[in-house]
Amino acid sequence: MASHRKPRSTTLVRAGSPAVGITTAALASVTLLGTGSGTATAAGTTRAAATAPAVRPGPSIADVQRQVDDLYRQAGSATEDYDQAKESTADQRKALDSLLDDIARRTDRMNESRRRLGMFATAQYRQGAVSPTAALIFADSPQSYFDETQLMDRMSDRQSGALADFQGQQAAAAKKRAQAAKQLQSLTASQARLRASKQQIQQKLGDAQAMLSKLTAQEKARLAALEKKKQAEADAKAKAKAAEEARARAAAEKRRQQAQAQDHDQAPQKTTTGTTTPPAGTTTSPGSSAKADQALAFARAQIGKPYVWGATGPGSFDCSGLTQAAWKAAGVDLPRTTYDQVNAGTRVATADLRPGDLVFFFSDISHVGMYIGDGMMIHAPKPGAYVREESIYTMPIYASVRPA
Repeated sequence: MASHRKPRSTTLVRAGSPAVGITTAALASVTLLGTGSGTATAAGTTRAAATAPAVRPGPSIADVQRQVDDLYRQAGSATEDYDQAKESTADQRKALDSLLDDIARRTDRMNESRRRLGMFATAQYRQGAVSPTAALIFADSPQSYFDETQLMDRMSDRQSGALADFQGQQAAAAKKRAQAAKQLQSLTASQARLRASKQQIQQKLGDAQAMLSKLTAQEKARLAALEKKKQAEADAKAKAKAAEEARARAAAEKRRQQAQAQDHDQAPQKTTTGTTTPPAGTTTSPGSSAKADQALAFARAQIGKPYVWGATGPGSFDCSGLTQAAWKAAGVDLPRTTYDQVNAGTRVATADLRPGDLVFFFSDISHVGMYIGDGMMIHAPKPGAYVREESIYTMPIYASVRPA
């Protein structure tokens, strides 16, 4: 008996149809989440898959994390470029304003010299004819006029002095105007760098936010888990360093107690002048420790304030703005950017860090934090975050510096 069942349709779906677009998007989403896709068995589906473009796997969550972190790091580096250009612009503007003020003063003096020459010319005109001084004032080039006519010897001392003063003021003003023009060019270039750095920061931050906004809820959860794991590893390293520092402090305290006991058993020795020789092992506390305490106290008071690129307080900070402000509160002036702060002080090894030292990160020196001990630091992390305490091992360490 013949079958009356309706045969299965094998109509092909065109590659440019909306159905293919939806299928491709779904496959990309499934690939990003790490799940497998089914296997097509129908002949028509097989032929459609053969003609459709291959679907490239999306980035893994680990790749997304690396890309976002790298974008934030690049934004941090661009922020330091912005800070550097901003500081240079401010300095150049001050220099230009100073030059313009100097030019204004010299112009006043030059006008006074011109007025004195005019008085001489007026007096000679009243006596009749056009005097050499009057001719000189109306000449295009006073010096060439003197060279040609040799009138300098025939002028009175007062006239010669007035003319020499005028020429000196005129030459000085011309020199200052040339300096001002050069300073203006430099200022314009710095302003261009400032705008470029600002655009780069905004672009990098926008790219990072765009990448994060495309993640699904499941992907965001997996990304948060990776961040938590990374933080746990950094905290473990900080705890190990804290234990190491605790052992070092205990050993130093033991040595201090032993030295104190030994000094107690020995009577102080008198010198020939009647002064007492200090016990062996005693030292004078360096002033830097007190300054470091002041800097740390300031930094701790900023915890919870938002990171804002280019900010130096008081309501918000970027990373180098925070360290600069903290050490300024201790009476130590640091440069504005990480690029310069890394050279402002004495380099120290990570193993020798003391509270108040500055720790710099990444090969491009784009981030800095203030060490507080036990493997921890206070820093302004990145846009969207707040000043906080965190392990120094959350980022690759470049170098450490003791400002004072």
